[in-house]
Amino acid sequence: MLVIIGLAVLWYGLVPVVGALIKRYKWFKFRNRFNGFRLHPIMDNQAYWQMENNGGGHTRTFRFIGELESLTDKQVLWVRNEDLIVPVSLKNAESYLLSMQGDEGIPEISYPGATAPDKIRWEKVSSLTEGTKVFVGGCLSCQEGRWGFVSSKESPLMVIFHDGPDHSLATKTVWAGRHQGEYLNPVTPYSLIIGALCLLFIATFFLQRPAFRPAVIVSIAAIFTPLFPLVPPGLLFTVVYRHLTWKARILRAYSDLAKLPLCYFAPNGNGIQLRGKPALPDGEPYGFVCCKELPPEVLEGKIPLLIPEITELNGDNWYIFGTMLPSKLLPFRPRDPFATFGVLPGNPKEFIRRCTVKAYAMETVAWIILLAGISLNIFFLRLVLSLLI
Repeated sequence: MLVIIGLAVLWYGLVPVVGALIKRYKWFKFRNRFNGFRLHPIMDNQAYWQMENNGGGHTRTFRFIGELESLTDKQVLWVRNEDLIVPVSLKNAESYLLSMQGDEGIPEISYPGATAPDKIRWEKVSSLTEGTKVFVGGCLSCQEGRWGFVSSKESPLMVIFHDGPDHSLATKTVWAGRHQGEYLNPVTPYSLIIGALCLLFIATFFLQRPAFRPAVIVSIAAIFTPLFPLVPPGLLFTVVYRHLTWKARILRAYSDLAKLPLCYFAPNGNGIQLRGKPALPDGEPYGFVCCKELPPEVLEGKIPLLIPEITELNGDNWYIFGTMLPSKLLPFRPRDPFATFGVLPGNPKEFIRRCTVKAYAMETVAWIILLAGISLNIFFLRLVLSLLI
């Protein structure tokens, strides 16, 4: 019996959980890499000719924003912006296709990860049409006498094809890059099949031995372990579990959004402090102001709410981020399309802490409820099996 239980726990539980952790880490790495590129300069005509004049042995990390011009058989994209065309080698690059809505802010569905970026291969890239918007992050290197983006073993290119405005790409990429449905990951189908075959083998092996009839019945019942959360009365517990994990995922996505402007500041306890004179990669001054009440510009839609669902604040300040000039009382939209411009409810550090604590609490309660539902179904199953054995 212990062997049967061990096989069910291993293939139906532990292995999918390991796959879930790998999936979570993959999207965590995706978000971190994208945010890291936000701190590097944008490649434009001036930066390109500076690299050209410095010679062919120097490489630097850049961002490039443009549209797909053409493709070659050597897995090379030619991407253009207003005044520059740059080749992008997709060999060893990480390419993603992101579906975006054309408005500003997070998608209306308010479900992080529902439109997660699809990691795509060259075959799908070659089917994209001219004019598709492209984001490229990585090293610019001189190859065959021409500067272009190429991957290295340590730092593969990140290439994102999208269809929305450039200034909302950062927000929507981070929102979409939040994992969902971790149990159902690429490892899970193989794990379930292997587990079912192992249990079926045990049931078949002992089928002709009457003394081992309990083991046969338990093995057959264990094959259907993944269905236990979907069978009444435990199904009600599963519904509550899914609701709580959904809320926890939204809270974690909110904390991701609140972290976006903090890369330009140095931490200071639960608050934030200016790192000297904070500036964006293009040198534009960046900062924030605190307001007890939302200014009219926010209510009129001129300054977006980074988290639209939260429109009330209790006993704290609103933080408005953007380009700061002495002649202006409120921040305004930066030239850099990936720099955060908008309003956060309260101190970002404290907001992130609250979201993280609530998310952990909800996930813990959710797993307890799910295991309680499974235990309840197992209890009823044992009652049925006791009548058969």
